[in-house]
Amino acid sequence: MATTVVMEALSPTMEEGRVVKWAKKEGDPVKTGDTLAEVETDKAVMELVARVDGALIKIVVPEGQTVPVGNVVGYIGAAGEKVDGSGKSDAGSGKREAPKDSLTVAGAVAPALTAAPAPQPAASPIARLPAESSTAPGSRVKASPLARKIAQDSGVDIRSVVGSGPGGRVVKRDLEGSRPAQAGPALPGLRPLPAPSAFEDVPLSQIRKTIAKRLVTSIGPIPHFFLTTEVDMERSAEAREAINRQLGDQGKISFNDIVIKATALALAKHRACNAWFQEDHIRYWNEVHVGMAVAVEDGLITPVIRNADLKSMLAIGQEAKVLAGKARERKLQPAEYTGATFSVSNLGMFDIDQFTAVINPPEAGILAVGSIVPKPVVEEGKIEARRRLRLTMSCDHRVIDGATGAAFLKTLKQMLENPLAMVL
Repeated sequence: MATTVVMEALSPTMEEGRVVKWAKKEGDPVKTGDTLAEVETDKAVMELVARVDGALIKIVVPEGQTVPVGNVVGYIGAAGEKVDGSGKSDAGSGKREAPKDSLTVAGAVAPALTAAPAPQPAASPIARLPAESSTAPGSRVKASPLARKIAQDSGVDIRSVVGSGPGGRVVKRDLEGSRPAQAGPALPGLRPLPAPSAFEDVPLSQIRKTIAKRLVTSIGPIPHFFLTTEVDMERSAEAREAINRQLGDQGKISFNDIVIKATALALAKHRACNAWFQEDHIRYWNEVHVGMAVAVEDGLITPVIRNADLKSMLAIGQEAKVLAGKARERKLQPAEYTGATFSVSNLGMFDIDQFTAVINPPEAGILAVGSIVPKPVVEEGKIEARRRLRLTMSCDHRVIDGATGAAFLKTLKQMLENPLAMVL
């Protein structure tokens, strides 16, 4: 009897998955543990692996199609066995646990950057000049889903594009110059170029769908209020320079590492801000797990630095670098991006002086960090230039009152303005 291959929930927020590429074809033999397909979830690209031996006798969901968790995507059975399954599970579009003899999705794709080639149109709308391709025919091209969509719509052979993303991945910017600017006379060996479209429809990626849903459940239902303070960063800057000189080849710490460390220590002192809102109760955490917002090509993800109050700035910096790299390569595992008790979002590197961030439920607060800029400040009756930083805290008023948030920011400011306070 054939065994169903179903789409499973791989993270607490996953509701559907997109089949990026089938690694096996119908009729191919499979063994337990073999990769059947690559699946794009709301956070990463994962592997759909076989849990039984047999043959892949039917593929129900083609590459590029998105289906809800619990839906059948294929069947494994004896070679030559026939099934007429429609791909609909008993649970319909809802979630359900996979049967014991079904297959599951587990583990990150070895490189998570390798997405499946998009189906090519019957006739390419644009002919390209003959060129030496850097990718052998039939080999897999590293490219983001958006880049593949742009290439397909533009009639560009993505194998001829040199990628500038991580590991040579082709990304949107690599194709921005490939789109024809205007229609014109045909050149020898080329078909006429079509006129540019007035717009472009790009399907939502799984991560962008999740961001949209999360924002609806955050900025609407959660009663936000905002507190802003300005911090003198001169002593933190001096401390950073001294620490980095002492570290030498061991590594460097950034201002973001200092802010995360100070935030974690301040949260340990203000437990009321290190909390989750849970419908009928508030959960106050005795551990401090700081979510660090990281921009990725398709949106935003927040890997978590666990027990940040107990780690050194160097350890925080090293862990943050690893997590950010994995986030951009879509290799994060659920345990690495869930469970934050408070989040920090830093846009200072984009020259943003001040902004407000949206709370990531069930957390009760998030800190928005701007850029460090020199400003004229009156010190002991004299005007001098000092490096200043603006911090804005978004608070869930169901958990944090104004005075509670203000007390937390006051402690955080004291630590940043006098780094020695972090050792007290």
